[in-house]
Amino acid sequence: MENVAMPVEINAARTGKRVLARVAPAIVRDPVNGLADLGRRAGGRIVRLNLGVLRPYLVTHPDHVQHVMRDNWTNYSRQGMFWQPLGRLLGDSILGDGPGWEASRRILQPLFTPKYVAALAGTIAATVDARIEELNARARSGDPMDAGRTMGAIVNQSVVRVLFGDRISLRDGERLTSAYHTADAAVFSRLLLPFMPYRVPMPGDRAFKTAVATIDEIIFPLIRQVRREPDDGSDVVSALCRSREADGTPREDRRVRDDLVSIYAAASVTTAATLTWTWPLLEAHPEVAAKVYAEIDQVVGDGPALPAHVPELRYTKMVLQEVMRLYPSGWLLPRTVVESETLGGTRLKAGSMVLISPYVTHRLEEVWDRPLEFDPERFSPDRGERRHRYAYFPFGGGAHQCVGKHLFYMDAPLIMAAILSRFRPAALGGRTPAPAATALLRPRGRVGLRLLPAKCPGPGTR
Repeated sequence: MENVAMPVEINAARTGKRVLARVAPAIVRDPVNGLADLGRRAGGRIVRLNLGVLRPYLVTHPDHVQHVMRDNWTNYSRQGMFWQPLGRLLGDSILGDGPGWEASRRILQPLFTPKYVAALAGTIAATVDARIEELNARARSGDPMDAGRTMGAIVNQSVVRVLFGDRISLRDGERLTSAYHTADAAVFSRLLLPFMPYRVPMPGDRAFKTAVATIDEIIFPLIRQVRREPDDGSDVVSALCRSREADGTPREDRRVRDDLVSIYAAASVTTAATLTWTWPLLEAHPEVAAKVYAEIDQVVGDGPALPAHVPELRYTKMVLQEVMRLYPSGWLLPRTVVESETLGGTRLKAGSMVLISPYVTHRLEEVWDRPLEFDPERFSPDRGERRHRYAYFPFGGGAHQCVGKHLFYMDAPLIMAAILSRFRPAALGGRTPAPAATALLRPRGRVGLRLLPAKCPGPGTR
């Protein structure tokens, strides 16, 4: 697709308060959909957001996304003011850039291959089954529950077993989940206004600091315990503590902590968010829900859901793929231009900020048919639909593609199958919620969920 030589420019006042008041009130009120609206209006062209102090470029067309994330990825670093707020949580890790990222990738990538995840799948399935069994009493009472908290608790326990083995208590696992949710929400004001100096207090600063301290209180003692009692365990913390840097020196506790914190966020919080979005979408599309129920009834029956069932849950996987198309957890992927170059007819100067958003690209009419409709069939292998590699990238792409992708495609279908072999979830509220203004894409507010016995009729027939 040939683009205009100059970027579409969203003009604004150039001084502090007036920028917030006048520039992009839609973005301030609703950053996620405000950005998506700008992307749709530009139709795949590069958009320059003229915000006065901050003037990033929004890159949405798959050709351009591929260039930034794969073809010339070394020229677009995961550094700069957008990354600074997250750096206080994630540190120098697999989610960073440069030598630290290279070392983390070298150590962690072998721990998340399909073969390695398959070896842990039995443990994951047993953990999920035991956790969902605990929901029986809640289902019998008919009391509604918070879908986000419930999915977080189930996912958390399975991911904790993969990362930490049996070294962490259920209570500390729940504290981790709570701290991550707090940090995710609290950091967003800094991400929205990344140019604000840290000497200026911002909403959420104190909560973010407390959340990071809670995470450190759990993770650092765990690392020291593994150091004192080394073994050949297959969990990730054991592997990281055994690992060495490229020069042969042992990996420092801080580096191990940073990688654990980053992997936990990628593997746990994002999976829980995807599953939370799934229930209101199924409630709003009973025909899709009925097909999911039928598949799980046929493949899993009364349970338990086993790793051997996952390859047969083809439609369930399609549903998860479509949920991630509409609501990708990592919805905003900032980059900083290292050396000036021209992209799509637009000159990007060194030091410029580039914003990539799967949420926006996944909604472009130039890329997707009926982009705002929930239609899992678009991922059907039988349809033979061909699309650009970077039309769909919920796990990122290129050298920085999320290493937790294979774990997600084992964990999420197992959880869905385990729940739906026992229950028929009924999402409350009557509509799909709007996205929250958080670093990871989560529903705004509480998603109410009531579990009914699986033998009850599904949505649309109750």
